[in-house]
Amino acid sequence: MPSKRNKAVTNALASLRNDILGGRFQPGERLTELALCDDLGISRTPLRQAFEQLISEGLLTRNESGGCLVSSFSIDDIIDAIEIRGVLEGTAVRLAAERGIDESQKFKVDQTLSQIDGILSKDDFVLGDYVVLNSELHLQLNNLCRSQVLSNEIDRVNRLPAASPDAFLIEQLKLPNFGDSVKLAQGQHKEIWNAVLSREGARAEWLAREHARLARKNLEFVLNTKPSLAKKIPGLELVTHKGA
Repeated sequence: MPSKRNKAVTNALASLRNDILGGRFQPGERLTELALCDDLGISRTPLRQAFEQLISEGLLTRNESGGCLVSSFSIDDIIDAIEIRGVLEGTAVRLAAERGIDESQKFKVDQTLSQIDGILSKDDFVLGDYVVLNSELHLQLNNLCRSQVLSNEIDRVNRLPAASPDAFLIEQLKLPNFGDSVKLAQGQHKEIWNAVLSREGARAEWLAREHARLARKNLEFVLNTKPSLAKKIPGLELVTHKGA
């Protein structure tokens, strides 16, 4: 059972992460320990531990005086994060193809793919149902190679603004040809899976990297066509400039 202090750190971390990505704090804003301790009902020690974790995730930076500021990101940073996710997910499925998988892993992925097919077979499918299964599928594929190091790094990059597989799966965005786009993504899921089953590591890796780039296309659509909806995407309000 986790100690009270560990629970306080976990709760503070989740709350602060959601507040930062949700736009409660502005990029460059200094977080005040005393106010946050009162707000979260915790002491400074667990708060500072939560700060350290958020610094490691890239959501906070430390200034010269030792205080913590909310990070700002460029569009190029977001694109890089999406690209890095693709590289990491690609490495995960390549290793899975090379190392082989067991029957229980195969059963779970086959089942999730079948459930997604069932959802997408309906003309008026519920997006929330797809989001849950899409997240589960990505987690399953990422864990096939049984590398905790890779899993940790993928989890870390997914916490960056707009970098996760589900960042743009938001109904209000009204992405162009959204239904076709989701079905294309499912087709890519199956191609990646077939490459893993066929022990074609290089192909699985390439397909996973291409799959991640769908998020970049969606990012460009939102920024160029519907910038007012950027606040709907967790963390995108932290983008303050284009980049180099």
